[in-house]
This record gives sequence, C-alpha cells and structure tokens, in this order.
Amino acid sequence: MEGTGKVAFPRPDPPIVGKVNHHSIELYWDINNAYQIRGPVKNWFKFSIEEEDLKTHAYGTIYSGYSRKHVVEGLEPSSTYRFRLKVTEFNGECAYSPLVSVSTTREPMNGEHLHRAVNMDDEGATRNVLQSGHMKVDVPDKLGFTPLMVAAQKGYLRLVKLLVEYGANIHRDNGSGKNSVMLACFSGHLDVVQYLRTQGASWETRDKSGCTAMHWAVDGGHVNVIQWMINDGCEVAALNNHEDLVRLLIESGADCSITNEYGISIAEMAKAFDRQNVVLILEKNKEERRLSVR
Repeated sequence: MEGTGKVAFPRPDPPIVGKVNHHSIELYWDINNAYQIRGPVKNWFKFSIEEEDLKTHAYGTIYSGYSRKHVVEGLEPSSTYRFRLKVTEFNGECAYSPLVSVSTTREPMNGEHLHRAVNMDDEGATRNVLQSGHMKVDVPDKLGFTPLMVAAQKGYLRLVKLLVEYGANIHRDNGSGKNSVMLACFSGHLDVVQYLRTQGASWETRDKSGCTAMHWAVDGGHVNVIQWMINDGCEVAALNNHEDLVRLLIESGADCSITNEYGISIAEMAKAFDRQNVVLILEKNKEERRLSVR
C-alpha cells in the first residue's frame, strides 16, 4: 500500500490490454476474481484506472468503480499511454499494480487524406493512401468530385494515371453529370484529355444539361483541345459566345442545321441567348452555303 508503508493485500497485476485502435484502448483486470467479496456493496473492492502523464509523471484517475473492464477513448493515433490499476479495500486500504504501456495504432486512411494528397499534387502521399487499402479510389468529396475528377480538372496527369492504375472509374460523373474528361476539356488540359481518351473516355456522353465534352472545351475557350478532339473524330456542333471557336467549328465541318432534343437549332439558341456575334457568323455561313449550292 502506498502512503502507510504496508500492503493489506497482494499487489494487483497490471491491467490487461484488449482491443486497441487509433483512438481507443480496452483494458480489463481481475479476470480470476481474486478480489471478489460477497456481501453488501460497501464491502466490495473498488477498482480505479489511473493514467500517467508522460511529461509530469503525475497520475490522473480515468475510471473508478466496480467493473472489471474499461475502454479509454478519445486518444491520439500513434501515441503511447501508460496505465496502472488501483485496488481499494472497503476499509480504505489500497494497492497499485505495475504500469502497463500501450500505443494506439496509426489512423486509418480515409477520403479526406486522399483528396488532400490529390489537391496538393502529392504523388507520394496519394500512392501511400491508395496502398493502404482502406478506401475506395472513387470516394467523392463534399462537392461530389472524385479524386480523378479533381486531378483531371487541375491537369495533374501523373495523378490521373496513378488513380486510373488503382481502378478509378473514368466514366463516373458528379452531381451535374460532368465526368473527368469533360472537366479536363473545360480546363484545357490536353494531355489529360488524350490520356483519358486512350482509357475509353467517350465524346458522346452528355451531362445533365445536355452538354458533351466538346461543349465544355468550347466553353473553356481551348482551341488546341478542340482541334485535337476534331482530329480524333469527335462530332463538332456547339454554341458559345467565342467567335473564333464558332468559326473553327464551322470550318471543321460542324453541321449548323442540327437541332437539340427539343428541336431548337443553333441559330435559334444563339438568338435566344442574345449571342448576336454568333448569329451573324451562322447567318453568314448559311448564306455562303446557299451561294455555293448555286
């Protein structure tokens, strides 16, 4: 016993360590009921778990009662903790066990770790998260973007390839129906567009507003991307307020007479959105085509 110079009963064994994870440690003790006393509760042995402060070496009680098990929660991952068991007899006599040292496990990787690594263009960290095997590669962020969508939009080709290597779905879309190739087209990352195309990205897929990857390339104003898409066989038909792009599409063989699913033509859409410069280009093209037929 501490404090009186004598021990009223045998020194208890240290707590036995049960399940341990990154934020909790299970401790249990007196599995053989060595301190079992029958009769009223006032005569029972009382158990306390004390934790040592590793800096001051002082002890603080984190559990006190008659149970033979306690789960210490709210701990830091990859950290060491030291505990001892205090047994108190009904008359106030007490004894302390030796210390037991336990380390929590490493925090499991999650979607936040993966998205953080991708947003920072950190290939090593991204690979480490993926290799942990604790999550799906297509885990979305709060905006519904998968890591592949983020990498494609930012133009991180190395990460795009790495994510695809680990099974990222290039066809998956976000809440508005945009997939990775659409995002890369809008942002003008030709190398990413080219790679996703080799992995099976389709030019025909439409988002929820009916726009294709070509629409997004045009809307982003990326002539080099559009030219490559045309050469790759992508159908050219789009409306935007970029005169040079509209001209490029027309010169590349865009069919200006086609309509959308509601039967509205490109010219009608241009007028509806007050795209007068586009309307003039389309009318000029129409007139030139009429004259050429003669």
